[in-house]
Amino acid sequence: MEVSDQLRCLFSGKVEKKGGSYVVEIPTREIEVGEIQQGETYRVGLLSTQSTDEAEDPDPVPDRQRGPQKPPVEEGEQRTVDIEDIGDQGDGLTRVERGFVVIVPDTTQGERVTIEIRDVRQNVAFADVIERMDY
Repeated sequence: MEVSDQLRCLFSGKVEKKGGSYVVEIPTREIEVGEIQQGETYRVGLLSTQSTDEAEDPDPVPDRQRGPQKPPVEEGEQRTVDIEDIGDQGDGLTRVERGFVVIVPDTTQGERVTIEIRDVRQNVAFADVIERMDY
């Protein structure tokens, strides 16, 4: 499956009936650490959580009970990214899958760079610029 570069967050949820509508609730963490804002309008795609194998042997443990998710980047990995913001310490910030933040020193907002991940922590990663594509 191909995932669009416009993907802002990814989470599991249930479709629930409330009054005359059906609702998918967005977890608070997606607003706090993701690229979505309360009150804005977004396109939503829904994927079935059951494959053929899962239908025969469903996983009894919900996602929220499995513990923290593994960071979506690994040390040594290279990516081309756009620097979205500048942090309090003056370093460039970019977000990858699930709104995961990567801190990139010596960059400016709007710059497109190829980075190499040098340090990965549970909630943030640090990277160095390998190539500057666009300012």
